[in-house]
Amino acid sequence: MAISAALVKELRERTGAGMMECKKALVDAGGDIEAAIEAMRKAGQAKAAKKSGRTAAEGVVMIEIAGDGKRGVMVEINCETDFVAKDANFLGFAQRVAETALAGDASDAAGLAAAALVDDPQTIVDQAREALIAKIGENVQVRRLVRFDQVEGGLYSYRHGVRIGVVVDMSGGDDVLGRDVAMHIAASSPLCVGADEVPAETLAKEREIFRAQALDSGKPEAIVDKIIEGRVRKFMEEVTLLGQAFVKDPDVSVEKLLQRAGAKVNHFARFEVGEGIERKSENFAEEVMAQVRAS
Repeated sequence: MAISAALVKELRERTGAGMMECKKALVDAGGDIEAAIEAMRKAGQAKAAKKSGRTAAEGVVMIEIAGDGKRGVMVEINCETDFVAKDANFLGFAQRVAETALAGDASDAAGLAAAALVDDPQTIVDQAREALIAKIGENVQVRRLVRFDQVEGGLYSYRHGVRIGVVVDMSGGDDVLGRDVAMHIAASSPLCVGADEVPAETLAKEREIFRAQALDSGKPEAIVDKIIEGRVRKFMEEVTLLGQAFVKDPDVSVEKLLQRAGAKVNHFARFEVGEGIERKSENFAEEVMAQVRAS
């Protein structure tokens, strides 16, 4: 049957798919646009399922903060390649997901995946993700979400490119200090705010390592404990925000910087794209040879 250009155009606008794909879907559906959309969604789900096992360690970190500075979210959204991470379709999806996260109440990535898009309540995030996979041909994952709803001070943020994002809840100070602290966290990656927040198991493990190192170096047993305590203090300075030297002025600790301004960091979160994801090492020569041997 003949499919009008206007119908193809409407389907393209509603699905974002290519012209030929839309025309074929309409022909297969006998001109029924709703049936065509349903078939295209099913095809997208099938493609998404096939690609879901592929490593997605590239992508972006998105930050959205409410106008009053009292609510905010940070989301990591992954794809497979740096090329797609710069694609307008992928970035548009990431922006919509971040806006949806801020507008809703999802507490984690799974909850966000099931949320309706803020600009399209008929579509949930996971449906939009599957449609994007079908369009760009790569695995896409909404990996992490952190939200700031019960803020003690004000929210400040910093993004280094699109790969590192930081949100800080800080009382006192001003916008300049808030941004400087967020930038410092992006650069220095502290584990937590202060020494009292360092997990006990982390500290115990470090003590074991320091003791083994001291004994292996032949240090007398009598001074090993003093050596361990000195190294623990150094470790605390390195992993806590307050103990670190401020990146813009290494002669001043972040703790002193905050004290001078009468400010306090209550909480922060830092995301870096792909951290913790095991990346497959690609050997394209071996891959080609394997395909040649199989043919």
